[in-house]
Amino acid sequence: MTESLTRPGLVRVVAVDGPAGSGKSSVSRAVASRLGYGYLDTGAVYRALAWHALAHAVDTSDASAVVDASGDFDLWISLDPAEARVSVAGTDVTEAIRTSRVTEAVSGVARVPAVRRGLTGLFRALVAGAGRPGVVVEGRDITTIVFPDAEARVLLTADPAVRAARRTAETEGADVAVVAASIERRDAADSAVVEFMDAADGVRVVDSTHLDFEGTVDAVLAVIAEETGAAQEVHDVV
Repeated sequence: MTESLTRPGLVRVVAVDGPAGSGKSSVSRAVASRLGYGYLDTGAVYRALAWHALAHAVDTSDASAVVDASGDFDLWISLDPAEARVSVAGTDVTEAIRTSRVTEAVSGVARVPAVRRGLTGLFRALVAGAGRPGVVVEGRDITTIVFPDAEARVLLTADPAVRAARRTAETEGADVAVVAASIERRDAADSAVVEFMDAADGVRVVDSTHLDFEGTVDAVLAVIAEETGAAQEVHDVV
């Protein structure tokens, strides 16, 4: 993994945190498209590392083994919001990282402090080399650890029942009770490693419980406009 703690110089960063099922990915991608920014799904990177570990028969409950596996983690990820592609060592894993097997393994990978530090460096390096005026970065602890000095920081959240219903609607044949239990387990596992349910100082909260998708996108853009003027710049051009 690339190790870098350099803050991107001229790249504007919008950091978006939030729990599972809050709509971080779809909303952040839409916001990036509206602004003409790049988009970085950090959760996809953790999933890709989990896939890499599983492909090498690594027990993801073994922290030392996970750290060893991360040593030859050769990642490529698209920062184009219109193209969600991820590959590891030349193998396209875009679909593979969304399987239930990877989903169950990813928390074991994400809980390892050395892995989180290494991937934080990788995220910063990816943003610094994005070649775009800005990047919307979403995931967990993005507003507090990865980019605490981002120009705009947003905590996107929603009522747990709403998050479960939305996640269920995305998966054909899914049962809302099963999805709700999965989200609860994921929240519990992740909260042991990062703080993502409460906004840190300076982080703006967008609660989408009573908003539809477009309303949520507009709410996030409004926050960015207030913090940076970026949304207004784009609207003026349009």
